[in-house]
Formats: sequence, C-alpha cells, structure tokens
Amino acid sequence: MSERLWMIASGILMVLAAFFVWRNNLSGAFVTGALGACAWFLSYRVEMRRKIGDDKSDSERLSEDEDDQ
Repeated sequence: MSERLWMIASGILMVLAAFFVWRNNLSGAFVTGALGACAWFLSYRVEMRRKIGDDKSDSERLSEDEDDQ
C-alpha cells in the first residue's frame, strides 16, 4: 500500500515540476523534481524490503523443514 502511495506522490511531484518549468520557475522545478525522485526511490525501497522479507520468510520455512527431517 505505501509503495503505491509513494508512486502517486512521485507522479504528482513530477507533474508539478513540469508546471514550474513551464512557468519558468527553475528553482521550484528543481526542488519539486528532487522531491519526486526521492518519493520514487522510497517506493522502490518499500518494494525491495517487501521482496527481501518474502525471501527471508521462504528461506526460514525451508530451513525449518530441513530441521524437521
């Protein structure tokens, strides 16, 4: 859920950055573009943490199954 939230925030910030470029406010465009990039990286981080957590739980289940045998 939070991954999708960060992606939405990233998209909104990038559109806002494009608006600032159109209005020739380059400093505002830079700041909002940088925040949009940060939001994208946070969405990627959430996705990777979820995948790593899934991999850990799978490997823990496998090691428990091996211990039972």
